[in-house]
Amino acid sequence: MSELPPLPDFEAALAELEQIVSQMESGQQTLEEAMSAFQRGMELSKLCETGLKEAEQRVERLVADNGTYRVEPFKPSERS
Repeated sequence: MSELPPLPDFEAALAELEQIVSQMESGQQTLEEAMSAFQRGMELSKLCETGLKEAEQRVERLVADNGTYRVEPFKPSERS
């Protein structure tokens, strides 16, 4: 198998992952191409998952406190 390109940022990774899925669904790839695409897709999926987790951890919200505001970290249990 050939060396895979470096991993992109989240948006580019998601776009590339969507493209890989579309190509695989077409059924037009050889087995070797499909295996390589699957490997790349798994790497991109991991990157996206990590990116989403990191973003979730950085999310902060403003909370009113007697007319002033303070920043509090996002608490996953508060998801709606």
